[in-house]
Amino acid sequence: MKTRMEKDSLGKKEIPVTAYYGIQTLRAVENFPVSGRGESSELIRAYVIVKKAAALTNMELDSLDNQRGEAILKAADEILIGKFADQFPVDLFQAGAGTSFNMNINEVIANRALEIIGREKGDYKYLSPNDHVNKSQSSNDTFPTASHIAIILESDTLQNVIKDLSLSLKRKGEEMISIPKSGRTHLMDAMPVTIGDEFLAYNSAITRAGKRIQERRNDLLEIAIGGTATGTGVNTPPLYREKVIKNLGELTSLDLVPAINSHESLQSRSQMAAFSGALRELAIELIRIANDLRLMGSGPTAGLGEIILPPVQPGSSIMPGKVNPVMAECLNMVSYQIIGNDTTVSIAAQAGQLELNVMTPIMTSNILESLKLLNNYLPVFQSNSIEGIRIDEENLRNIAGMNPSLVTLLSPKIGYLKAAEITKEALEKKESIRDLVVERGILSVDEADKLFDLKIISKNRYSE
Repeated sequence: MKTRMEKDSLGKKEIPVTAYYGIQTLRAVENFPVSGRGESSELIRAYVIVKKAAALTNMELDSLDNQRGEAILKAADEILIGKFADQFPVDLFQAGAGTSFNMNINEVIANRALEIIGREKGDYKYLSPNDHVNKSQSSNDTFPTASHIAIILESDTLQNVIKDLSLSLKRKGEEMISIPKSGRTHLMDAMPVTIGDEFLAYNSAITRAGKRIQERRNDLLEIAIGGTATGTGVNTPPLYREKVIKNLGELTSLDLVPAINSHESLQSRSQMAAFSGALRELAIELIRIANDLRLMGSGPTAGLGEIILPPVQPGSSIMPGKVNPVMAECLNMVSYQIIGNDTTVSIAAQAGQLELNVMTPIMTSNILESLKLLNNYLPVFQSNSIEGIRIDEENLRNIAGMNPSLVTLLSPKIGYLKAAEITKEALEKKESIRDLVVERGILSVDEADKLFDLKIISKNRYSE
C-alpha cells in the first residue's frame, strides 16, 4: 500500500496515500477499536455545517484568505452531498470531548481542500486541519454545537412522526367511541368505558409527550460556538460569535442563539440531558400502550380477545397458525433501548468536571440513536399495527354488560353496602346487574334499561 508521511506533536506516522483523514484520525483508530461503529451521518453532517459556517465567518472577518477559505467551503459541500462517507472511521467511543472526531472532520476537509487547490494531501504547511479548518474553534465548543444541531434536525423529523401517530390514535378512538368494553383497574373489572375512550387517551398521552420533546428541542437552539477553549473565546476575532451563529442559522434554517453563559455551555450538558429525558417520557408511554395492546389482543381463546391486531407474520416455528403481537413487542424493545440510552446520558451529564464535560460524544450518539429508532419504527408501527386494529363489537358489548361494576350506577340509590351485596349475588348467579335488580324489583325494566345503557353513558361523557 502506498503511503504518505504525516507529522503531529507526538511524532510521525504513515498514512495510506488514498486516505483523506490524517495522522490524528489514525491515532484515534488505533487507540479506540471499541465498537466498530462510527459517528452517525447526522452528526457528520452537522459538524461539517459548523466547519462551513466557521470558514465563511473567518473569511468575512479577514481571518482566512479566500483561496483557502473557498477550498474549505467546496470540500465541505462535497461531504454534505455524501462524498467521502468512508473517511470518518473514528469509533463513537473515543477521546473525551470529541477531539478525535473533530480532528477527523478537520483532516478530511483539509486534505480535500488541498486537492481542490492543486496540492498534495498532507501539505499542512499550506492548509492545516488545525490552523485553517479549525480556525477560531475548539472541540470544546464545536462538538456540543454540532450535537445540538444534529439532535434538533432529527427531532424535527420526530415531531412529524409523533403527529402522524397521534392522529392515527385519534382516528381509531373516534371510530370506536360508541363501543363499550369493560374497564379494568388492578386488572380487575371496573366501570365500563368505550374502546374509543382508551385510544383517545393514548392520543392525548402521545401528544403531551411530543410537546415536551418540542420544548426541550427549543432549549437546544442555544449553542456554545464561539466559546473555544474553556468558554473564554480565545483566538477568535471580534464579532466572531455573532457572525458565526448568523451563518449557522442561515445554513440550517434554525433560530440559533448564543449561549447565555459560554462557560456554562461547556461545563453543563443539562439541555441535552433534558431532551433525552423527554424521549424517555415518550418511551414510557409507548411501553404502556404497547402492553395494553398486547393484553387486549391476547387470545384468541384464552385471553381478553378485545381487539384483533393485524397479523403481519407467523408467530411460531412449531405451532401452526399462531400469530403474535410482534409489532407491539418490537415497540417495547425499542422503548427499553431508549430508556437505557437515557440512563447513559444522565450518568454522562453529571460527569462534567470544572470547565468541561468531556462525555458529550456518548451523550450525542445515544440521543441520536434513540431518535433514529423512533423515526424508523413509529411509522411502521402506526401503519402495520394501529391502523389495522379490528374488534369483535358484539363480544365487547356482552362482556361489558355482564360487568359487576355497573352496580356503581345504582349505589347512590341503594347505598354502597347494599350494592356490594348485589354484586356478590350477581357473580354467584352469573347474572348481569341489570337483570338481577329487575328480578328483585329494585328497578323496573325501563329504569334498568335507561340506567345501564352504555351508549347513553358514553354519549353523555363525550357530548360537546
